Formats: sequence, structure tokens, C-alpha cells
Amino acid sequence: MHDTFQEIIQFIRKTYKKPSEFIALHEPVFAGNEKKYLEECIDSTFVSSVGKFVDQFEIEMAKYTGAAKAVVCVNGTNAIHLALKLVRVEPGMEVITQPLTFVATANAITYCGANPVFIDVDKETLGLSPDALIRFLETHSEQKNDGCFNKNTSKKIAACLPMHTFGHPCRIDEIAEICKKFNIELVEDAAESMGSFFRNKHTGITGKIGIISFNGNKIITSGGGGMLLFNDEELAQKAKHLSTQAKVPHAWEFIHDDIGYNYRMPNINAALGLAQLEQIDRFVEIKRALANRYKEFFRNTKIKFINEPKNAKSNFWLNAIQFDNIGERDKFLEYSNKNKVMTRPAWRLMNNLPMFKNCQTDDLNNAKVLSETVVNIPSSVVL
Repeated sequence: MHDTFQEIIQFIRKTYKKPSEFIALHEPVFAGNEKKYLEECIDSTFVSSVGKFVDQFEIEMAKYTGAAKAVVCVNGTNAIHLALKLVRVEPGMEVITQPLTFVATANAITYCGANPVFIDVDKETLGLSPDALIRFLETHSEQKNDGCFNKNTSKKIAACLPMHTFGHPCRIDEIAEICKKFNIELVEDAAESMGSFFRNKHTGITGKIGIISFNGNKIITSGGGGMLLFNDEELAQKAKHLSTQAKVPHAWEFIHDDIGYNYRMPNINAALGLAQLEQIDRFVEIKRALANRYKEFFRNTKIKFINEPKNAKSNFWLNAIQFDNIGERDKFLEYSNKNKVMTRPAWRLMNNLPMFKNCQTDDLNNAKVLSETVVNIPSSVVL
């Protein structure tokens, strides 16, 4: 495989026009109005959580995604936490999610005092499998007057939290139907899938609430930041209220009517995010062109390129390849990183982390294989 590894590195270097320099996994590119908006924000002195860029970023995100309303947040993790609170996930309850995800997904569940239940993913989408979900619920759940309950633990299954892995949309329409049938709230972790569509519908607007991340390594960035997407404008207003310490508007009084959170995105971050959002169509076009180049290259190797799923248009946030076994994967990770081309494995499964080792799971057959064989390769827009 050594010759193949060498060919991959040479192809990546040729693609990025970097004969010997370090190549990162995903770098941001600032080619629009970023500096202009940042200077305008600084000159206005409104650099904290109040300002025109916060309002405009929310408006433009709602337009782009098709959400009825969008609410900015300080990061994607806080956005998930707040979304789960809004669908009434409370201490002692359970939330079904996938084990193949970034740890923020599972962490946010525990912020609510709830327990994650990890269900297997699809081989094709890498996201939560509706087939595994329906099997689990038909076997392990029962309906009571106040919702769906886990027969093994007697705890209420309050929500389902699928994640669109590496920007590839999962089969969210089927998951939504299952959640409706079993009386479970659906929250979409669309942190990685800004610019991705499933059946011509942007990710994050099928469930009751969806969340987007604008971390520095995402397809568009606000430095740090997140967004909640809503179909229900009244629920969006409640999110805005809770994210600003539940402060009742008043000219000078400090009145707070609920337990709130300091989850506000600063105006200066929103200025950066708005400028990035103006370039989203170009970024997606470039990333899809890069994915096509990778797809053609790997067609002539024994290594599988992970393509977008059926009925999906993916942003290809992080391109991924799959090896036959963990041994080959590890050899490639060592070789590529030694040669200054950044690659990384898929995440360790959440149930293998010490804080989640006692959580309930199904067989996780697909997730186990993917966790041991998938590698992310350079995916920056800067071409």
C-alpha cells in the first residue's frame, strides 16, 4: 500500500498546489466583505451581543435555509443544549442519538441531566439509521399517556438527535416519521451540514429545531458561533429570550423571568458570519468540485471514497475515504501526517468514551466498522 499512499499525497499536493508545505484538514477562507463588516462593527462600538449584524445574520440564515426563523448562539454546542431544553428534555430523561459523532452532541444531552442512548448509523449516510431506530423503539419502548418510555430503564425517551455526518444528510424524512409515530421530539444536529440539502430541503429544518455550527473549521465561520433554526416563530422568540439571560426588555430595569443562559453571539462574530454567508454558494460549488476530483482519483484505487447519499446534495464539508481495516487506516494516518498532509480518523464511538460507557446501545455494527476504517482528508475551500 506504500505506493498508493505516496500517490494519494502527491495528488493532494498537486490539487492544493503545495509541493512541500503543510496542508491542513480544513482552513477558512476570507475573500468577501469580512474586513469591511468587521471595521464597520468596530466603528459602531456595538461589538457585543447587540447590533445590526446579529439581526441581519439571523434574517439571511433563515432565508438561505428556508427556516421560519433563525436565532444566533455563541457556538453549536450551546445551540444543541438550548434546543433540547426548548423541547423539554429534563433530568432523568433519555435522548436517542448516534455514537459516530463529535462529542458535543452527547455532551449537550448531559447538560440537560439526560442520558444518551446510542443507536447505529447507516453505512451510506454515516448518520443515524432509521432502520436501527425503528427496530430499537419497537423492541425497547412503550407508549404511556405522557410519551414514549424505555422499557429497560423506565425513563422517558424525550427526543431524538441525529447528526448529518461530515455534511452528508442522513435519511431525515424517515427519522421524522418514526419520531412522530413514537411521540418523540426531533432535533437536528446539522452542525456540519451548512449548504447541504436532502430532497431539495436544507438540513436542520425538518425537525422541530435544527442547529448549525460556525466554528473556525466549518464551511462558513464566524470565528465561533452557532445558529438555531425554527419552523415555529413563537418557539424561536423563546430561544432568543433564554439565550439572553431571560432578560425582560426594559429601558433600565434588570428583570429576568426564567433561568436564562449567556448564549448570545457577539455582533463582531455576526459581522464575520454574515460576510461568510454571502459566499456560501461559491464555497459549496468549490467543495463539490474538489469532491469530484477525489472521487475520480480514488476510483482507480482499492480505497473507497465516501460519496454523497441518495437524494442528497452534500456540502462535502470533510471528504472521507474508507480502508479495508484498521491496520491500513493507521498506516495511512501515520504516513500522511509524517508527510505534512493532515488527515484524521473518524471519531471514537461515544460509548467507548469513559463518561458514556454505561449508556444503552444497540449492536452498533456499522458504527464500529466506520469508526475503525474511515479517514478524513484535506477539504479546504482554498483552491
